[in-house]
Amino acid sequence: MTRHAGEGAEDGSRTTTALITGAAGGIGLACARRLAASGAYVHLVDLDRAGVERAAAETGGTAHVVDLTDESAVSALPREVDVLVNNAGLQHVAALHEFPTEVFTRIQRVMVTAPFLLIKRCLPYMYSRGWGRIVNISSVHGLRASPNKSAYVAAKHALEGLSKVTALEAAEHGVTSNCVDPGYVRTPLLWGQLSAQAETHGLSEQEVAERVFLRDSAIKRLIEPEEVAAVVAWLAGPETDYLTGASVPIDGAWTAH
Repeated sequence: MTRHAGEGAEDGSRTTTALITGAAGGIGLACARRLAASGAYVHLVDLDRAGVERAAAETGGTAHVVDLTDESAVSALPREVDVLVNNAGLQHVAALHEFPTEVFTRIQRVMVTAPFLLIKRCLPYMYSRGWGRIVNISSVHGLRASPNKSAYVAAKHALEGLSKVTALEAAEHGVTSNCVDPGYVRTPLLWGQLSAQAETHGLSEQEVAERVFLRDSAIKRLIEPEEVAAVVAWLAGPETDYLTGASVPIDGAWTAH
């Protein structure tokens, strides 16, 4: 009998394995908590040793301290996973003509190359099982663009394309691939942008939150990581066999404009 995400064996053991990148905090940690609570064994990947080890202890999973720009380290991660959540990301805010090339390249390696390598690594096992779930944490910036975020927007658009190609190739094997596209989520990555955005726009941090972060959302609040994790858990579950190649916005109607 094939087990799907969140389904435990009759003896209560965990039979589904998930791997989540960027799992030390924010969306990644929320996803790890949600999937573990559903019965999955979780592998948590992050560069933050203390954070990812705390998260692993909390969820009963395994911590992997990995720099996702290191291809050999990525290649050493577990391949026998049923659910892959590509979540790790970083941000840098600067005008295009001033954007550091090395930072642009690093963002692409973490947010595009690493997901490619992990999908490539995990697909054979998923194919052998006849079931698998790939959930890519994209962004509203995978569907829209904003000034001063050339690397992030380029990476998220690339991730959307990678996810769709994966969906087309993997469908016959019972594997789905989807993107989740949140607006601004209450995470450390967001707070890290406040001062940079304030300086770029000549605004206070409070004005950035109101005029930049929430300007295009019809719901005037930040998204909680747990709200994103709930959608991830649904996409990783047994009720979404026909849902693949999709981009699921959680953006307060931002993309309705």
